[in-house]
Amino acid sequence: MSIDVAPARPAAPLVLPRFAFDNSYARELDGAYVAWQPSPAPAPELVWLNRSLAEELGLDPDALAAPAGVAVLAGNAVPEGATPIAQAYAGHQFGGFSPQLGDGRALLLGEVIDRAGRRRDIAFKGSGRTPFSRGGDGKAALGPVLREVIVGEAMHALGIPTTRALAAVATGEPVQREAPLPGAVLTRIAASHLRVGTFEFFAARGQVELLRRVADYAIARHDPELIGRDDRHLQLLRRVCARQAALVARWMGVGFIHGVMNTDNTTVSGETIDYGPCAFMEAYDPQAVFSSIDHHGRYAYRKQPAILQWNLARLAEALLPLIDADTERAVALATEAVNEFPALYRTQWLAVLRAKLGLDAAATTAAADGDDQALADDWLSLLHAHGVDFTLGFRRLADAAAGDTGGLHALFGAAGEAGLDAWLARWRQRLGAEGTVMAEAAAAGSPRAVPADELAARLRAANPIVIPRNHRVEEALAAATDRADLAPLRRLLDALREPFVERAEFAELVEPAPAPFMAGYRTFCGT
Repeated sequence: MSIDVAPARPAAPLVLPRFAFDNSYARELDGAYVAWQPSPAPAPELVWLNRSLAEELGLDPDALAAPAGVAVLAGNAVPEGATPIAQAYAGHQFGGFSPQLGDGRALLLGEVIDRAGRRRDIAFKGSGRTPFSRGGDGKAALGPVLREVIVGEAMHALGIPTTRALAAVATGEPVQREAPLPGAVLTRIAASHLRVGTFEFFAARGQVELLRRVADYAIARHDPELIGRDDRHLQLLRRVCARQAALVARWMGVGFIHGVMNTDNTTVSGETIDYGPCAFMEAYDPQAVFSSIDHHGRYAYRKQPAILQWNLARLAEALLPLIDADTERAVALATEAVNEFPALYRTQWLAVLRAKLGLDAAATTAAADGDDQALADDWLSLLHAHGVDFTLGFRRLADAAAGDTGGLHALFGAAGEAGLDAWLARWRQRLGAEGTVMAEAAAAGSPRAVPADELAARLRAANPIVIPRNHRVEEALAAATDRADLAPLRRLLDALREPFVERAEFAELVEPAPAPFMAGYRTFCGT
């Protein structure tokens, strides 16, 4: 007896999402990267997709969420037009120079021009080993990938320049760290992945012409108005200094501690990159360090501006052959540029503090600047002396502006009441009225009364109520990693989308972590 068996139908090929790639880095900088392919994931599953960012990039979020899209986001399928590459770079890590780092667990898939006309990198993190892996497995665990999702989206909502996560995909295979952990791939979007360490890589090898090509590429991408100028490389240094001064001032303004401010994590674009051992400060402490690998406090909160200047000095050193053929003159010009950083930072930091205190920024005299800086410094000293939460201390000033100081007094307690009241009196005097209005200089020089509710609204717009509280971040990561429960992650992301809006349904996410939790809190590198 014979049995007729219909021949098996071949599986329909995946129809991959369309990306309008225009890969300028791969096209123009041969010698600055290694062409490479991502490692396939055995059982990819979409964990999270940033649908609004996908639309911003001109991508179809439904196509990305479909099986073919997930295959792309996991590294299992390379879409048409992509040219996956591992970028070369060096870096000073905790002060010591590593001449070759590079994308050891990352790949630049390609570049797209978004709906606003901006060039954006699309890159993987955790997509497997590359020639730069230095013995690592090139993979990433789900927890660190989701930390990057949470903190990157929080920084974006706070208005701070940052790389962003497009997607997180579970790979279906464990990665071995201290214990087996679920693996994942992050898709990261950036204005570019050019770093201080990119320039250090070619300078250390004496590859001056390739260094020049990389620098001119950076100028064309981030500062095109400098193209063709004889002093363009010096001006590039100045532009990066200015962008980084503004960035670190914004970090300081929300109590963000990067934790691993190596030169390979300092971007030319002025975006925040690499959310590994990072945290948001709770009780104000200038010495705060939460990185498990920062044993000597090199990257403590208060040191971040000085470290940025140190990193920029390394960029200046790398650019010396391009700044001037005369080495002494190149050194003098580069030194002058880097030495301008403290003044650039002070200007940006004072602007941040004035906004957070609701102060009129129209006054530009040195005396007015000094008075406002002293007022702000004394406020920070009060927060520190009484262990007051940084975020809530500033936020409750809005209530005080509206006439309700109860929230502030509760934060400071009886021991801090006298110091708080004395400072509030100075603050009200600076605002120009006793708690109900502020005086704002009009163009003609005559004061104009601003109602208390308008001042309070201004303060609330400058001071977030919701930040990624460290215990809530850890709860969300533990739920996702240990129980495959994404509900806490989604809830936290929902609250962080509007960080300046106080909503009753998210009241528990506003409260600081218990003191014992923060006393021993450490964050870890994602490798």
